[in-house]
Amino acid sequence: MGAPLLMEYQDKVLKCIDCGTDFVFTAGEQLFFHDKSFKNEPKRCKNCKGKRVAVLGATSHGSSRGHSYAKTETRTNCSQCGKETTVPFRPTQGRPVLCRECFQHGRQVASA
Repeated sequence: MGAPLLMEYQDKVLKCIDCGTDFVFTAGEQLFFHDKSFKNEPKRCKNCKGKRVAVLGATSHGSSRGHSYAKTETRTNCSQCGKETTVPFRPTQGRPVLCRECFQHGRQVASA
């Protein structure tokens, strides 16, 4: 069987589980959901989904394009100078973590 065409889908009106308002699940969005093999229809309107993403940080929900997430701060020691520092991510085992000064110094050396 071939891929479903946009014409096979029709806009659907769904009810948001948070605020109870109706929102449209467009034919294009349905095709996108099908292409990504998403099994469930959206449960929240765009506004409530945005609020939920902001509150949860949505870090476990895959793609980060276009979203602002809660900031992560991790205490660690610089791999270069040994100074205690905080970094805005969770360090990956086996990868060096640099303090701000060593990081900036490395960037200056690389661009020179």
